[in-house]
Amino acid sequence: MLSRGRRSRESGREERGSEENGREENGREENGREENGKEENGREDGGPRGAYARLRGAYVWFRAFRRTRPFWGGVWMVAGGWTVLKFSLSSVQLIVSTGFGGVAGYLVGGGMILCGLIPIAAPRQRYTFGLIGCVLAVVSLVVSNLGGFLLGMLLGVLGGSMLVGWGAKRPRAAAGTGAVPEAVEA
Repeated sequence: MLSRGRRSRESGREERGSEENGREENGREENGREENGKEENGREDGGPRGAYARLRGAYVWFRAFRRTRPFWGGVWMVAGGWTVLKFSLSSVQLIVSTGFGGVAGYLVGGGMILCGLIPIAAPRQRYTFGLIGCVLAVVSLVVSNLGGFLLGMLLGVLGGSMLVGWGAKRPRAAAGTGAVPEAVEA
């Protein structure tokens, strides 16, 4: 028979031992999660590898988006429209007193911006909006401070011609087949 003091000391050691074992097991679980870099639900944590993977995925998505649309033509057209708008800014009182001459710069610049954005969203409309954008860019020469001091007009004509001339990328032929695949129209 063990005395009471000895029993309580042994049971206390057992309790402490089980607490220490529990801590070690918890530590292993936490370390296992950290080493794997994943939480319980399987998602990556916010570490540098996860951020790099997200950034890489965004870049791949943007590159595919850019290659299937007349992206650069739209960007140049929007830049030309913004330039025309920027150089045609004046006070509201002056615009009201001058009538259509004051509003024309805003209409032409805004139209050029729309003609740049629509083909990016709907690539099949690139011919129509590319031509309309070129015409608006040339009209801006007359109605808006020499077309944004020639810069907006030149950017608009460049963007419009790129929109009209854009063609969808052809898929690459498989090695060894020698066949040229047809163009993919977006």
